[in-house]
Amino acid sequence: EVQLVESGGGLVQAGGSLRLSCAASGFTFDDYSIGWFRQAPGKEREGVSCISRGDDSTYYANSVKGRFTISRDNAKNTVYLQMNSLKPEDTAVYYCVADRILRTIATMGGWDYQGQGTQVTVST
Repeated sequence: EVQLVESGGGLVQAGGSLRLSCAASGFTFDDYSIGWFRQAPGKEREGVSCISRGDDSTYYANSVKGRFTISRDNAKNTVYLQMNSLKPEDTAVYYCVADRILRTIATMGGWDYQGQGTQVTVST
């Protein structure tokens, strides 16, 4: 059974940090690019970041560039999203996704697998 399980969300004050984790199982993790998108109530989905399966190339949305860092640990089948200098506008449910093609995730064109999401709330 394929699973992507997100963790690490929570409530934090503006300017604070959180680290999200996405633990994968049920597929060959090394063969997949992994990404994060978020969705706030009443808003469209927004691609946040993704990391490739091969050379660890990364992509970041302009809204998080310089504040968020994505990384992966293939030995643990886990991807991390370190979020610093959080802002209230970062409040959303964050979802982890997996696809063989990085560009597909980066352009929000779809993916093979998706997790259930983790809530991130940034207070003023």
